[in-house]
Amino acid sequence: MPQATASALNRFPALRWLSGLAAAVALLALDTLQHQRLTPAPPAAQAVQAAQASFPLAGPLRLLASGALPMPPNTPSAHASSLLAMPGGHAAAVMAFWFAGARESAPDVQIAASQFDRASGSWSPARFVLDRHDLGAALGFAVRRLGNPVAWLDSQGRINLFVVATGLGGWAASRIVHLRQRSGSDLAQLSFAPVQVLPLGWLWNTSFLVRNAPLPLADGGMLLPVHFELGIKYPMALRFDGQGRYLGPQRISARRHVLQPALLPLGPAHWLALMRDQRPVGRIALAQTLDGGRSWQDAPDLALPNPDAAVAVLTLPTGQQLLAHNPLQRGRHGLALSQASDGQHWTQALVLAESGPGAEFSYPALAWADDSLWVSYTDQRRQIAWQRLAVAAP
Repeated sequence: MPQATASALNRFPALRWLSGLAAAVALLALDTLQHQRLTPAPPAAQAVQAAQASFPLAGPLRLLASGALPMPPNTPSAHASSLLAMPGGHAAAVMAFWFAGARESAPDVQIAASQFDRASGSWSPARFVLDRHDLGAALGFAVRRLGNPVAWLDSQGRINLFVVATGLGGWAASRIVHLRQRSGSDLAQLSFAPVQVLPLGWLWNTSFLVRNAPLPLADGGMLLPVHFELGIKYPMALRFDGQGRYLGPQRISARRHVLQPALLPLGPAHWLALMRDQRPVGRIALAQTLDGGRSWQDAPDLALPNPDAAVAVLTLPTGQQLLAHNPLQRGRHGLALSQASDGQHWTQALVLAESGPGAEFSYPALAWADDSLWVSYTDQRRQIAWQRLAVAAP
């Protein structure tokens, strides 16, 4: 490096940081190209081998209840909810987590939560369970914004919470922080302590985000879907054991325009990843693993359009699959629930919400609890809407 350049970088730390960032981006792009050469997307003839359906489609869906989740006081904006089904003996059937504040990325954004109480049959008042100042103090560095909470129950019944936390920069400079329930058997006393910033990359572990629910595994562990987002986009799956210990990552797709994977099991070792497509005119992208996540292969896109929007998937106890998505080529002013028996051929079953262009119903989440299907989603970035549905016997 020329002496004058080195001197300038030493005098201005920001320049040094930007220089390192530019180098990192170049290396990441090179790594991606090499990965694409080593594991090319399969041709159409190698499409997903659909499981033979031994059960009929789910019966009609019937709305049992709906509304908006309670909001903490003075929080006009809400986004990115996730749902966690609770065990039968818990006071809550479902817990919901989301981020709320003045607006997305505002300094006052915190992670909010509410629970659907079995005894009262209603949602509890919402409260904040995590703010950036406390998290930053625990981690030892400043946290500028929080987002995208995802919850999971480990084998000891503890709630593990995964959140996106940023320092300098926007969402592309995010890290994924793993927190674990510290106290509280219900929402009123619930608190979390950080376990670690997930070690996902040498560039300060930045530009990794979490969004969708984990895939439970037979050994009590889980697979957490995440994605990388710095110039290029690609999805990954992170494996955890039943105690919540991080075991390692696996890249899901060689493509550079797909993100926010949602994992769908078809069998003990055959799983699909349905992904958001960032192209202007995209479709829900697809990848599969036939060996329990040790390797993944890209598959042809689904026939469903995707307007650069998140999707959510769920397998019912019958084995039937459900998909919440925006069934539009552009815009997020409609949200639908579709069903399939092979993870690939989807039929629209229900319109969850719709309005005119410019409206937004987005970032859906699904859960099964108390013999009901639970759905939550962002409504106009102002609140989190929810629905509880009964699934009739086929």
